[in-house]
Amino acid sequence: MVNFRIVYKIIGSLLFIEGAFMLGCLAMAFSYKEDDVVAFLLSVCFTVAAGFIFKYFGRNSDNNLSRRDAYLVVTLAWVIFSFFGMLPFLIGGYITNIADAYFETMSGFTTTGATILDDVEHLPHAILFWRTMTQWIGGLGIVFFTIAILPSMVGGSVRVFAAEATGPIKSKMHPRLSTTAKWIWTIYSGLTLACLFCYYMAGMDWFDSINYSMTTTATGGFATHNDSTSHFQSAAVDYITVLFMFLSGINFMVLYMAVFRLKTKNLFANSEFRLYLSVTLGAIAWIMYLLITRNGYGFEQALRSSMFQVVSFITTTGLFNDDAALWPHITWVILGVCMFIGSCAGSTSGGFKCVRGVMVLKVLRNEFKRCLHPNAVLPVKVNGQPIPQARISTLLSFFALFVLMCLISATIMIVAGIDNTNAITIALSCMSNVGPTLGTEIGPAMSWSSLPDGIKWVCSFLMLMGRLEIMTVLVLFTGSFWKDN
Repeated sequence: MVNFRIVYKIIGSLLFIEGAFMLGCLAMAFSYKEDDVVAFLLSVCFTVAAGFIFKYFGRNSDNNLSRRDAYLVVTLAWVIFSFFGMLPFLIGGYITNIADAYFETMSGFTTTGATILDDVEHLPHAILFWRTMTQWIGGLGIVFFTIAILPSMVGGSVRVFAAEATGPIKSKMHPRLSTTAKWIWTIYSGLTLACLFCYYMAGMDWFDSINYSMTTTATGGFATHNDSTSHFQSAAVDYITVLFMFLSGINFMVLYMAVFRLKTKNLFANSEFRLYLSVTLGAIAWIMYLLITRNGYGFEQALRSSMFQVVSFITTTGLFNDDAALWPHITWVILGVCMFIGSCAGSTSGGFKCVRGVMVLKVLRNEFKRCLHPNAVLPVKVNGQPIPQARISTLLSFFALFVLMCLISATIMIVAGIDNTNAITIALSCMSNVGPTLGTEIGPAMSWSSLPDGIKWVCSFLMLMGRLEIMTVLVLFTGSFWKDN
């Protein structure tokens, strides 16, 4: 049976943390003396008040979560965080529609980066920073962030980590999960600060440097300009963005070993990283060739545009320096494949994940061998570690659900009047937490404001499922989850 008291207690504590982040934005609103002061003041009050209510209902609870409680608390944390996170937009009148405000906030926390705002440049500084902050918090996970700073608050944190972490293989760099969480957040913060410094040296002001560094390392995609990084018309900014998007797409455990333990050989020995690198380089070379031969791009322009868009799509960041909707349609297929595959598990990116791609390729290889040797024992190994059969079954289930949810949601969108190309790429974009789509009605450089409200709610649900990797959310809709036994 679900232990609702501990769920309420954790949700209440998380709302206090969200209120603290809003308080920082309130201070920024005061410093810039813009019209969003009241919006953040009321949002802080409502969020903290709700936190006290949840804490009251969770009083006298024990501090141990079952696996069932962990799935519920993680899903509710993302849903409720997004609900209160949309308050500054609604109260300030910057977004007047609840469906739009919730979509924008869920897109932020899940680091999808899809936006319904047609003109972000007229928003106050604190509101822009709050949009970016939602992505930076969601980059590694709302509850995972809490484990790092308040490990004693979440009992059964290993189960919470399993429910929220990405990828089929949950590895730790330290026996204590709280220590692992702190190391991962240290790497994440270090990447953000390094990116911030590089952007500033490339000519951005401090405000843009902070926002773009946070959204780049979170592989989110929210920008402070309508035309994203193309606003700066700077090759230096583009190459810096590519570098830090790519680094943020690497498994942070592997990055830790390569940077802090100086074991760079482990990086290139990692089969997931090799697939990630191979797909990225192959897609860049192919699109670069097409841009030169079909669109008349020069060598450097083709290299930079193809590199930027491929890395942006495969890391599910969503920033852009060119309009891919004007490229040959075959490039849409290549970018769509990148969008589906995603980068590495244990990073801030979304998608199917390269480690699952490695597992699928090895399962296929074994099946070909089994055709010739029916009685052979052929284990699936990733980086020398055998993968249990149960994980293989989970992999196939995940793949089937991923494709099925994309097909069902795309069908709903087509029935709602959205053209086929946009419907398919919108569904894939939301499930992979990418942000941009490939089409003419809602292209890579366009907002999603034209979608019907009902479709925006569907997209919000898809973004949540994509970020929590489907099972964590859908298990709540099974009858067995709510049974006492």
